[in-house]
Amino acid sequence: MSHGDWQLGNSFFSQISLFGLLLWLPLSSASQEIIPADPRIVEAAFLRNFAHYVDWPDHAFADERSPWYVCVLGNDPFGEVLERTFEGRTELGRTFKILRSDNPSELNQCQIVYVAYKVSASRRAALAKLRGKPVLTVGNARDFLHEGGVIRFDVEEYVKINVNLDQARAVELAIQTKMLEVSNDIIENGKLRGVKR
Repeated sequence: MSHGDWQLGNSFFSQISLFGLLLWLPLSSASQEIIPADPRIVEAAFLRNFAHYVDWPDHAFADERSPWYVCVLGNDPFGEVLERTFEGRTELGRTFKILRSDNPSELNQCQIVYVAYKVSASRRAALAKLRGKPVLTVGNARDFLHEGGVIRFDVEEYVKINVNLDQARAVELAIQTKMLEVSNDIIENGKLRGVKR
C-alpha cells in the first residue's frame, strides 16, 4: 500500500458502507483500499454523515427550517473540501452551512463543531465554553475525548472513530446504535471500553 492510502479490513469495509462513504471516495474492490487525495476528504465525509447518525434535541435549532451549522474552530484544516462535501446536501429537510471562527462564543448556533486547535490548553478552554450546549464536538487530537470532546477521528492507515458517550449524553445528544457498533473505543460511565480493534 502506498503512502497516503487507507487499507480496509473486512470489518471496516462494512463501516465505510454504513456511513455512505462509497458515494464520496473511490474504492478498489479488488484490494479493498480507499485512496483519497488526503484524510480531509474522509473526515469531511464523516462530518456529513454524523447529521444522520446522531440525534439532536429540538432546541438545538432556531426553528424547524433552520439549517445545520457545521463549524470549524481554530486553524481550518479542510479548506474548500467542506464546501464540496456539503454542497447541495440536506438531512431531515435541513440544508448545511459552514462557519469558521477562532472564537467558540461565535459558534453558538452550531450543531457540529470540529475543534482544530493543536494545543491541548486551547482545546480544553474551547470545549469548556461549549459544554452544556447541544453541540457535537469532533477532533483528532489523541486526548480529545478525555478533554471533553464527543467524537475523535483517527485517520491513518485505518479510519477509527472513538466516542465519549458520557459527554454526548451530558449535552442531550443521542448517538445511534449503528454508529456505536462501528466505533473503536467508547467512554461510558467514566470507563473506556474497546468495541473494535
